[in-house]
Amino acid sequence: MTSRIHRTTGSAALMLACAAVTVGCSKPASNDTAASKERYNVTVRWTAHGVPHIKADDWGSLGYGFAYAVATDAVCTLAREFVNARGEQSKFFGPEDGRLEADIFHKSVITDQALAHAVARVPEEMAALQAGYVAGYNRYLTDHTGEQLPASCRNQPWVKPIEATDMTRMGIGVGIRYGLGRSPAAIANAAPPTKDEKITFVAPPAAEDVTIYGSNAIALGKQATVNGKGLLLGNPHYPWSGGSRFHMAHLTVPGELDVMGVGLITTPFVSIGFNHDVAWSHTVSTGLRYTLYELTLDPKDPLTYRYGDETRKLTSHAVSIDVKQPDGSVKSQEHTTYHSHFGPMLEDKDLPWTRERAYAIRDSNLDNNRSTEQYLKFARARSVGDMLAAMQTSQGVAWVNTIAADRQGTALYADLSVVPNVDEALLKACASATVKKWGPWPAVVMRGAPDCEWRIDQRAQQPGILPAEQSPHLVRDDYVTNSNDSYWLSNPSQPLEGYSPIIGPERTERSLRTRAGLVFVNEVLQAKEANRFDAQRLQDLLFSHRNFGAELVLDDVLAICKHEPKTVKAEKSSIDVTRTCEVLAAWDRKQTVTSRGAQVWTEAWPLMSATPNLWAVPFDANDPVRTPRQLNASDATVRKAVMLALATATQKLNEAQIPLDAPWGEVQYTERNGEKIGIPGGAHATGMFSMVLGKLQPGKGYTPIVTGNSWMQVVTWTDRGEVDARGLLSYSQSEEEDSAFVSDQTKLYSIGQWLKLPFTEPEIAADTVRSLELKGS
Repeated sequence: MTSRIHRTTGSAALMLACAAVTVGCSKPASNDTAASKERYNVTVRWTAHGVPHIKADDWGSLGYGFAYAVATDAVCTLAREFVNARGEQSKFFGPEDGRLEADIFHKSVITDQALAHAVARVPEEMAALQAGYVAGYNRYLTDHTGEQLPASCRNQPWVKPIEATDMTRMGIGVGIRYGLGRSPAAIANAAPPTKDEKITFVAPPAAEDVTIYGSNAIALGKQATVNGKGLLLGNPHYPWSGGSRFHMAHLTVPGELDVMGVGLITTPFVSIGFNHDVAWSHTVSTGLRYTLYELTLDPKDPLTYRYGDETRKLTSHAVSIDVKQPDGSVKSQEHTTYHSHFGPMLEDKDLPWTRERAYAIRDSNLDNNRSTEQYLKFARARSVGDMLAAMQTSQGVAWVNTIAADRQGTALYADLSVVPNVDEALLKACASATVKKWGPWPAVVMRGAPDCEWRIDQRAQQPGILPAEQSPHLVRDDYVTNSNDSYWLSNPSQPLEGYSPIIGPERTERSLRTRAGLVFVNEVLQAKEANRFDAQRLQDLLFSHRNFGAELVLDDVLAICKHEPKTVKAEKSSIDVTRTCEVLAAWDRKQTVTSRGAQVWTEAWPLMSATPNLWAVPFDANDPVRTPRQLNASDATVRKAVMLALATATQKLNEAQIPLDAPWGEVQYTERNGEKIGIPGGAHATGMFSMVLGKLQPGKGYTPIVTGNSWMQVVTWTDRGEVDARGLLSYSQSEEEDSAFVSDQTKLYSIGQWLKLPFTEPEIAADTVRSLELKGS
């Protein structure tokens, strides 16, 4: 279902909009600066649901208005992220829960040299936008003091004006998220062993679960759409709270830029969205952004390492961290990190620093200063050909696949993200015999030798990264798709093969979510009638909330359930699963808010899927969409595992006081201002394409929502070539409980309703509920 953005009318709408932005509906007092001194002049028009349309005649003014609009919804989140990027969490919030390690990490990695390099290739337009952004954010804080700020950061000392370097620091932090940023504690805690101990090791706090960052995207070309225009589904799965939330906006500089979509709250531009000719989205890529290096140490000096026929000294970097004390005072602490020529040293339980060896990490995105250039080119692209050329000439996409469709009816998949220039031969020649894995993540550990350095290719935009010519992409007139598996099966009719394993695996089993996307697309394209997509059909593909895992094997599970004993011994208890099997048999195999029984499958299938010899038809690289399939019910061990999984799921739900057949919307929900809002979708591990993850809490259910469907967009073009864009921000524009836009879109998501996004001037004018002219210096 698609709705026109709901327009509130009359004086009530004006009061609502004014309350939402907390500045008066009249011209703000600080706009009284004489015209000759005004550097910035921008108009921000908010349409319903708090969507800002920022329009300015110059890039600095655009940034000024953009920051003001983002701060309107997320000033507390932004302020907290600036604290993090500056390495000041311990100062304001105390050193606990990994904050001290994060501060040490940020101050030691984001050096003056890194800051200078990061701004060296920023286009003039984007430099002006970022300067305006700094001024606009600070202007917002000038206009909103004391009680005018949201309750979560009202009168807090850490909400303060920013400088240009704060923006740069935050940008670097986003870029290294999947490399250095995976374990700040390992870098902060790394230290050489002392004379009287063999190993120095401080156990780091638990690392962030980066597997929560995922996405789906489908691009359809002229052969797959009703009117022969391109059609795109963008469906990133990102956290529902904090600085990795998306924020919706429309940015316009007449004659130079007109783009709408979302960016992370921490990234001051549109990173997923559309313009008049192209729509694009991203999914997190399987490419590795870093390699670890195993250094052979001088046994007499753990700060000296062998490098070929020579030795090299590690360098130390002392940083000063302000730390809040239990009595509220702040004291400065000195900490030292260590660095090789490869990059920072790190240490944890998997990578101990002994007298014989130690480990360093090299991150390809630490030197990637082309992101702003890249997204400026995306915003100005006129075709998927332009998108591809933009990636090839900038190589600024840090860690995602790019999926795009254009008005001409062409679809693009590309993983031209930044990865080390390391091929299979180099991996085999240099692989460490000591370490095979780093925590929960796949890792490449190489010997710290000259012949194991990343290869230099003059075609690459950065020394040591893979050139664009050796990265996978696919342009088609039917479709491409990605759901976080590697590039290999973006379209099964044209597998992409022969690339470095550093980018991802080939001819390997795909996830249920990947297979679901491919199956759902081909169900339409191979139908006898109505075998092409329009926007509504693509929306329905996502919002049907079908559980592909259940569609694939639930009949097999029920058959086992029918013939096996219903009383199952689980640990020390005997569990009767008769009712469990009945609930699953009645389940509609979806996870809409009205579906009953999804909670059983949510708990049971991950247990079943870990069973050895589970499949009667195992994975076949020549039939990767349809395999593996069919449970191996002839194996008594498999039958036992299925019944045990059902019993364990039953016991867990019973102990959590979750009825087995309660409607899914009563079991999985978010709470806003005391109101429960049922949330459709489910865990990818269970076979869901429409992905949502919540934490199971006894007596409550799967709440709060951690991650999953966030920004959702379906973009196409009419027969006349005009943009037809629908979208929805599942968690709404603001996470502040006292915002008017904390739950409005969430309620629409709950009932399966999309917004028709206003993009043209007539559409914006028809839906505008609030307009603000900002001028300032």
